[in-house]
Amino acid sequence: MKVDAFDFELPERLIALRPARPRDCARMLVVTRNGLEHRLVSDFPHFLSVGDALVTNDTRVIAARLHGFRLRPAGPAKIEVLLHRRLSPERYSALARPARKLAVGDALEFGPLKASVVARGEAGEAVIQFVLSGAALDQAIAAQGEIPLPPYIASKRDVDEQDSQDYQTVFAREAGSVAAPTAGLHFTSQLLARLTGKGVSREAVTLHVGLGTFLPVTAEDTGQHKMHAERAVLTPAAAGRLNAVHAAGGRIAAAGTTSLRTLESAVDAEGHLKGYDGDTDIFITPGYRFRAVDVLLTNFHLPRSTLFMLVSAFMGLEVMKAAYAEAIAQDYRFYSYGDACLLIRPS
Repeated sequence: MKVDAFDFELPERLIALRPARPRDCARMLVVTRNGLEHRLVSDFPHFLSVGDALVTNDTRVIAARLHGFRLRPAGPAKIEVLLHRRLSPERYSALARPARKLAVGDALEFGPLKASVVARGEAGEAVIQFVLSGAALDQAIAAQGEIPLPPYIASKRDVDEQDSQDYQTVFAREAGSVAAPTAGLHFTSQLLARLTGKGVSREAVTLHVGLGTFLPVTAEDTGQHKMHAERAVLTPAAAGRLNAVHAAGGRIAAAGTTSLRTLESAVDAEGHLKGYDGDTDIFITPGYRFRAVDVLLTNFHLPRSTLFMLVSAFMGLEVMKAAYAEAIAQDYRFYSYGDACLLIRPS
C-alpha cells in the first residue's frame, strides 16, 4: 500500500506534553465496527469480561540519552548518543549526533563514563563499547543519562525529574527500552485491582522498544519499509495460560502495540501461542490476519507511522481514519502522553 494512504493532518496543539493526572482519567475513544463511543480509561474494565486476559509489556525505559564529548587532537567536541539496543554486557548500538565525523577508534566521555567507537553503520548508527560492563554499566548510565522523551515532546520542553516517573509504566520491570510502551502509561494500581476483581487475568510479555520508534517511514510503499528488530519475550507458561483463555471462549486484550506485536510474533498459523524469546521485526499493515489479539488499548499515533498502519490493519483503514477525524474534532490529546483509543474487533 502507498504510505500516503496513512497520512492525516494533526493540529500541533493536540500533541500532549504532559500526561493526564491521575493516569486513568485520560480520555478513551472506543472504536468498534458499529461506531464510536467517548469514555475514560477508568471505564476500561466495563469493556472486558470474566475470563478475558490483559497482556502488558513489563519493559522499563533506561536513561538512554547521553551527552558528552568526542576526544580528538584538536580538542573535545560535543556529542549526544541515544543507546537503542544492548549487544553485550559492555556494548550498545546507538545513534550519534553529530555523526558525520565519528570514526572507529574515537574515545568518548560522558562525565566519568568512558567509551569508544568500535563500529560505524548508516544514518548515524554506531557500536559503542564502554569501559564498564553489566550492572556497573547500568548504574552509570542511570546516573549520567537522560530519559529519552520522543522528539515531538523534547523539542518543545526540557526533560525534567517528573518525566522519570511519568515515562514509566506501573508494570516496568525489565530494563532495556528507549521509549515507553505508552498505552501502559494509562494504568494505575487501582485500575488493575478493578480488572482483577472483575475476573480479568493478567499476563506479562517483554518487548524492548528500540530504534524503530524514532525513525519515520521514508518509503513510498509499505512493502519497501524495513522494521528494526526488537527483543521480545513470551514465556511458555504465559503462552499456555493465554491459549487456555481462548479455548474457554475468553478474549485476549493487549495493552499497547508492543504487547500485540509480541503476541503476534509468537502465534502459529492455527492461532496457538508458543514461548518466544528472540528478535521480532514484524510489520503489520492492512491485510494482515490477526491470530492472537482480540482487543487493543493504544494511544493515538503519528501520521504515516508504522503504528497507525498497525491499528488500521486491526480495525480497517477507513474505520481508523474516521476515528482519528473524530478524535481531532473532539480535541483528544495525541502521542506518548496523550489519550487512549480502545479497539474492539468483532468476536
